[in-house]
Amino acid sequence: MDSYVEELKKQIQDARDKALNKLSSDKVVKDDSNKNNGEEINLNSEDIKNADFPKNKVEDKSNDVSSTNLESDKLVTLKETFNKNNSNKNTINSNSNNNISNFNDSNNTNKGDNNTSSKSELVNKLSLEKIKEATQKDENDDNLEKSWTQKAHLVTKYGEVEIYRVEGELLLHYRIPTPKPSPSQKLIINTLKEATTRLITSDPYKIRDPLQRKNIYYQKVIDILENAPEINIPKHLFDFYANTVVKEMVGYGVIEPLLSDDKLEEIMIVGPNKPTYIYHVDFGMMSTNIVFYSDDQIYEIIDKISRTVGRRLDISNPLLDARLPDGSRVNATIMPASIDGATLTIRKFKKDPYTIVDLINSDTLNYETAAFLWSIVEGFNGAKPANILISGGTSSGKTTTLNVLANFISESDRILTIEDTAELRLPLKHLIRFEGRPPGLEGTGELSLDILVKNSLRMRPDRIIVGEIRHKEALSLFTAMNTGHDGCMGTVHANSARETLVRITAPPMDVPMLMLAGLDFIIVQKRLNTDKGSVRRIVSIAEITGVLENKPQANIIFKWNPKTDALERTEHPIEYFDIIKDFSKLSDEDIKNLIKDRIKVLENLVAKNIRDIESVSKKVQETYISQKNKN
Repeated sequence: MDSYVEELKKQIQDARDKALNKLSSDKVVKDDSNKNNGEEINLNSEDIKNADFPKNKVEDKSNDVSSTNLESDKLVTLKETFNKNNSNKNTINSNSNNNISNFNDSNNTNKGDNNTSSKSELVNKLSLEKIKEATQKDENDDNLEKSWTQKAHLVTKYGEVEIYRVEGELLLHYRIPTPKPSPSQKLIINTLKEATTRLITSDPYKIRDPLQRKNIYYQKVIDILENAPEINIPKHLFDFYANTVVKEMVGYGVIEPLLSDDKLEEIMIVGPNKPTYIYHVDFGMMSTNIVFYSDDQIYEIIDKISRTVGRRLDISNPLLDARLPDGSRVNATIMPASIDGATLTIRKFKKDPYTIVDLINSDTLNYETAAFLWSIVEGFNGAKPANILISGGTSSGKTTTLNVLANFISESDRILTIEDTAELRLPLKHLIRFEGRPPGLEGTGELSLDILVKNSLRMRPDRIIVGEIRHKEALSLFTAMNTGHDGCMGTVHANSARETLVRITAPPMDVPMLMLAGLDFIIVQKRLNTDKGSVRRIVSIAEITGVLENKPQANIIFKWNPKTDALERTEHPIEYFDIIKDFSKLSDEDIKNLIKDRIKVLENLVAKNIRDIESVSKKVQETYISQKNKN
């Protein structure tokens, strides 16, 4: 244990020196700029090395981070420490030397000209004007915050999140506590990061479980603090420093609280010196109090993500499309692709996915339409599952609806899902998931969706689900539809059923017109601005007919009425019912009764507030078993 502690002390000393250098980086000045108003900035004194450590503060036994009063730390800045008069320096130097003598034995006993010279070099790297500028910036931020709070009115609050309406602003403002460490606290954090990096030799991103990875680093930081009392961190601050270090090393820093908020759908960093934006499930687009002041701060987060997924982002490859371990979809860009600086967009993976009950409760669907979609996905007791495409614009809810409908598939079916970025979550047993991969730097190693769809046809699938159809995979999917693979589903970007047909038959998809005969229905979904705010609605369900007669049509059988905010049945007959009657003994009355029975099941789920994906899926499968026993 003694050898471990000695090694730990050495690592902390080395890390601390490196942290000081990092703190002073970008502050290099000319030879004659190490004086200000005739007074030399002296880093040779140990009080600078130990500047403003928590030992100089009144200790509070509370474990609440807020009790550290981070804002008050600005009262004792590095500037004040640098400008102490000579008499105070002598006293503090004596005390500081005593405080650090144990873990800096070798340096204290061998101080000579070389040691003094190396510290003099560090002196020349620090500019008092830079420190003044940083202090003034903190004061400006404080003044801006005070001015802002005078114009803001609290709308709601949950957890640590506060949502405000600001006078003169169109968007609501999302505020989360973001403690700003003082320069001395930042020095401690950098020191702990360096020491932790040296003591943990394995790559943190090789530990796949994010929680396990954080726990390992958290415990190591606590271990350092407990075995190195010389750095004078009070015990009640251990948790604060450990959590801060872990967030910066293996977390995602200041956006970590955003990733933890299940009410957020999207996190959007649009560049330096601009607010980070989010999309809230209840309030839509909002600005936040999180601002990145340099491209490097944004790139640091992007770099962590790229290392996590094993990708590289640089000038020659400035785009990144990937997913986090929790399934959240990530898109990042850097210069020269994004000319105003680095950007990061995270579409969060909902831990508790939407179900058909949620779509009914949010008025995206009504009971009749939901029961109809359930029936055509299942195929009316498996007689003929429908081939369905879901079309719409960006963030209209296509993938959510696809995931909801796929949960109606019977567990007796073999299901293969194919996506660019895996987003679908199905609680089904006989499920195989595939994910595409872009080519590497050498242009090799690509796994296109087209290759994966073709490969899936050799795996005896009952259902093929393609997350998003863009290119040649469309032809492969329609080939599957036309060769007996019923119940295929996918999404495509289009604004109407007719536009969907045009996109499918035009480059780069190039599906021959006659192959459209394999498609049964197109569901069109949109994000609309209504009196209720920004909402997602299925605006139409179209049946594809007349293809074999060389007169393809998209007959609208359900259409959204903006006055009633509901999907309504149109006058067009549903020819799909005739196909069901051809492949089963069901009559028109039987088809109507089956839809009515499923309406009752859905009403029961909504009435009892059974909405989680596991419970809804279980009820759906129980319905199939009950129906099979009746037959």
